Amino acid sequence: MSPFLVLTILLIYFGTLLVISYITGKGADTNTFFTAGKNSPWYLVAYSMIGTTISGVTFISVPGDVGKTQFSYFQFILGNIIGYMIVAFVLMPIYYRLNLVSIYTYLDKRFGFWSYKMGAFFFLISRTIGAAFRLFLTAAVLQIGLFGQWNVPFEVNVFITIALIWLITAKGGIKTILWTDAFQTTFLISALIITVYLISKELGLSLGGLIDQVGAADYSQMFFFENPNDRKYFFKQFFAGIFISIAMFGLDQDLMQKNLTCRSLKDAQKNMITFSGVILAVNLLFLTLGALLYLYAQSKGIPVPALTDELYPTLALSRLEFGLLAGVFFLLGITASSYASADSALASLTTSFCIDFLNINQRPEPQRKKIKTIVHLAMSLALLLVILIFNQVKNKSVVQEVFRAAGYTYGPLLGMYAFGLLTRLPVRDKYVPVVCLLSPVICYVINANSKEWLNGYQFGFELLILNGFLTFLGLLLLARWGEKVEMTR
Repeated sequence: MSPFLVLTILLIYFGTLLVISYITGKGADTNTFFTAGKNSPWYLVAYSMIGTTISGVTFISVPGDVGKTQFSYFQFILGNIIGYMIVAFVLMPIYYRLNLVSIYTYLDKRFGFWSYKMGAFFFLISRTIGAAFRLFLTAAVLQIGLFGQWNVPFEVNVFITIALIWLITAKGGIKTILWTDAFQTTFLISALIITVYLISKELGLSLGGLIDQVGAADYSQMFFFENPNDRKYFFKQFFAGIFISIAMFGLDQDLMQKNLTCRSLKDAQKNMITFSGVILAVNLLFLTLGALLYLYAQSKGIPVPALTDELYPTLALSRLEFGLLAGVFFLLGITASSYASADSALASLTTSFCIDFLNINQRPEPQRKKIKTIVHLAMSLALLLVILIFNQVKNKSVVQEVFRAAGYTYGPLLGMYAFGLLTRLPVRDKYVPVVCLLSPVICYVINANSKEWLNGYQFGFELLILNGFLTFLGLLLLARWGEKVEMTR
């Protein structure tokens, strides 16, 4: 694809985002940035969350991973649906009743100061790493399709990417993000549907033929019950899906911040139910796309890249195997998916740091605006640095790296919230950070030696469950037995 065409498409695309940002940011204050005035329509939130959830990781890595793991990822998605319902009917009622802006304020109310700060700290680490991974994908694609052809360094590419996100989100915050993400979700889903259609057309398949061809392929096996030691084993994937969706959705300021902008708890729950159904269908379509990509490569004798994340962008963008239209929509889709995820991540990082560490709500509005602006810029620079570091060490499938990192960083959050909700025991708050830091270390050691110690067992996504369980046990050791706190639900 011509770099001039790529540049033209991106200029129009980001020009539109900036217009949306300008319109939605008019008259915005810090309350608008953090909560959108708690007046967002539930259907807008549901639609925009699709783009936030389906990041560049899903867009590239899930189809690419089909060659190694078939449709086993769908087992994980089924678990996600159960997790989303737990978020909607267990966690969200607490957040709405306590009228939270940062969800980690719950930890302060339930345990105390140090638990609160540790929960917010783990979110900042988790979301910074996750957002950096996702933005790295976008920058890598833009390097192939645009910057690399003009010999522009990768570092400049990343700087431009981060700068655009900062410009879009700087004023309107979460209110702007709801609208820009809805716009980007449209391109993401359109890119997916159009690419599936064009590949099917290239292979001469009707809708019925597509279903038969994918169903008959080796790639389409969905359920794996045979070997508990296999990473694809159903119960490992399913239960990991439940707990990861609770941790990365219900215990994550990023996605919960959007939910908390709804007008009422009932609206937020309608949003979650609708979102769950759509996300199930969209992920199944991503897996179908993955099978089609491999079937197409086989039929044309095209070698599959060693790094599976490169399969989709190579066929759609570099080689233009499916035509110019597919290349254009691939570019828009990967850009939309990554930016929709990254813009809300940046806003949530700013929100958490301002509220959880700087107590911004206790300051007058002019001072709040100044602090928010400085923190927003600092978080942008942090993302820039992590992306550049990741570029130096990349060597594995990004989707595996994201969830592996989440297993270590979200585990303590899962353990703390589970302990808070399932027990009435107070803890020795000042020692909670020790438990939260030790649990991931112990988890790492167990994972590194699992084959030897556990008779060949290999951890997959369920690593998060182990991490959360270790944190829960640690909090039990810190509990003040014989005392009780009031239930928060």
